[in-house]
Amino acid sequence: MQMEMKRRLSFSRYIVINKCGTMTKHKCRMTKLESRMVKTACGRAHSSLEHSGLFRHSSFVIRHSAMAAFFALGFSLEGQPPPSAKEILASVRMVESKQQLDLQGQLRQNDVVVAFRLVQNGPLIRYSFTNPDEVLQLRLGENSSRLDVVTDAGTERFVGSKLNEKIRGTSVTYEDLAFKFLYWPSARVLGEENVRTRKCWKLQLRAPSRESQYSNVLLWIDKASGALMRMEGYDWNAQLAKRFEVVSAQKIEGRWFLKQMRVEEFQPGTNHVQARTYLEIKR
Repeated sequence: MQMEMKRRLSFSRYIVINKCGTMTKHKCRMTKLESRMVKTACGRAHSSLEHSGLFRHSSFVIRHSAMAAFFALGFSLEGQPPPSAKEILASVRMVESKQQLDLQGQLRQNDVVVAFRLVQNGPLIRYSFTNPDEVLQLRLGENSSRLDVVTDAGTERFVGSKLNEKIRGTSVTYEDLAFKFLYWPSARVLGEENVRTRKCWKLQLRAPSRESQYSNVLLWIDKASGALMRMEGYDWNAQLAKRFEVVSAQKIEGRWFLKQMRVEEFQPGTNHVQARTYLEIKR
């Protein structure tokens, strides 16, 4: 039976399918979890999907789904355990590394507005800033990510000691752009929680070393699409330091993208927000 799949909000990226098990253009490898789930997923009746709350949301529902994350995260198989943190993160990384984008955006904090251009070609993501000019290139690999600085002479690795520096005085650091926490080996599933009515897996990740500004990171990952809906970073005193949360989405050329993400920086040892930055994607 053919069934139309629905896709949902990711930070800015999607892989699209038009029928159960049939991808458009993009090919991607499936994790062990995904291959295990395909047979069960494709055999489910259309009526049961349509009446499931998993496929209904007034703001974020889209006509297709990210294939890998959909099969990996969206279905609960009877008699089988939930996916492991390793499997969930592998699916998120795969979805994030399969997109083609060219968008304008900005970081906004009070009166400070930092414009940038975001260009993605598969696993290669380039951020271009002006005043002064700065071009950063992020490469998403299978086992790690790498942040480089692009100059007229070529590319060179971003200095690790500067990863914790803030970008143009905002609450966002270079480490935040690098998505390094998606590769931390120590991770576990804490359970399930809702974020803005979306059913999410809640994960805890522990930093492998003190090179990171965070000792622990909590992630809320949309079960149906693999979207990163919320992230909380905790300092080395186990205090909440920063929170990222998707606020809204927008439709551009028939596809849904991030419109606004809120980044809150907390005063150490308190729940008081001392700075708030908005990451916004323009049409």
